[in-house]
Amino acid sequence: MNQYDKIKKVLKNKTKSWLITGVAGFIGSNLLKTLLELNQKVIGLDNLVTGHLSNLKSIESEVSGENWKNFEFVQGDILDFGLCLRVTEKIDFVLHQAALGSVPRSIKDPLTSNNVNIQGFLNVMVASRDSNVKRLVYAASSSTYGDHKDLPKVEENIGNPLSPYGVTKLVNELYADIFHKLYNFNSIGLRYFNVFGPLQDPEGPYAAVIPKWIAAISNSEEVQINGDGETSRDFCFIDNAVQANILAATAQNKDSLNQVYNVAFGEKTSLNELFRMIKGKFLKLDENFDIKIPKYASFRQGDVRHSLANINKAKTLLGYEPQIQVSEGIEMTIKSHQVSAL
Repeated sequence: MNQYDKIKKVLKNKTKSWLITGVAGFIGSNLLKTLLELNQKVIGLDNLVTGHLSNLKSIESEVSGENWKNFEFVQGDILDFGLCLRVTEKIDFVLHQAALGSVPRSIKDPLTSNNVNIQGFLNVMVASRDSNVKRLVYAASSSTYGDHKDLPKVEENIGNPLSPYGVTKLVNELYADIFHKLYNFNSIGLRYFNVFGPLQDPEGPYAAVIPKWIAAISNSEEVQINGDGETSRDFCFIDNAVQANILAATAQNKDSLNQVYNVAFGEKTSLNELFRMIKGKFLKLDENFDIKIPKYASFRQGDVRHSLANINKAKTLLGYEPQIQVSEGIEMTIKSHQVSAL
């Protein structure tokens, strides 16, 4: 039995109180599903700017009525410090997922990204400290590596940020470190590498590549590849990210606290390879599926060329063992998209 299975077994028989910020978003709603299935009590906070009530409806349909009663949704903003104080009261663990994502969005509107991702983060951290929360786990980002060119990415070696978004995520890590040193407040940052899976929004100009492409191909539309298609990413299925959050929140080893960890699968996939993979999965479902040749566009400003994570630190200190490979995750995501489209 691995560490994650052990923790899930413990939680099933020991109810704790959790706060998920950004609960109606992609990662937040998937975290909610797992925690409710583990008989946990969850408060979810979301302002619904990028999150969707439909995600919560989807989770309600997948868990038992008894488990759903353990969830309380609060519509509100992490920029409201008084609200942050109220929702962290009597909470054991905070999973802070609320943020304004997207490198291009931050380049277009750095003020809003800064306000949400830094001031909002600080509000949640101060409220968690003042409410004596046992542990804050927060969504960090692989964008923190910036212009550091070495692969695979190792937590201790970062470069200069390439976007306002990258700056905000680096500042989160700095605040977390200071809060440990000044107030002895424990937190863990998870540097996500291109997380994908069910309930990820395919709409809008800042949609992530996998849900966007799956939605386009489902509608017999062409997909757009930025650059020559050889840009690569370490794509990580959502179940692996959920595992990392729960392991981080419940970690007992003192050496594992107040650290940042790469959360990825540990393999890189080019955009061309990704397209071929998605195409193959659609054709497996229907060999006559109409899939158009992709359109190649210019490189996106602020994007790094290659990204690949070393996940040894998370494996060693947290017991992280990603279970779902990219190919399997793509197939699961496509099937989920088709079901939701019915």
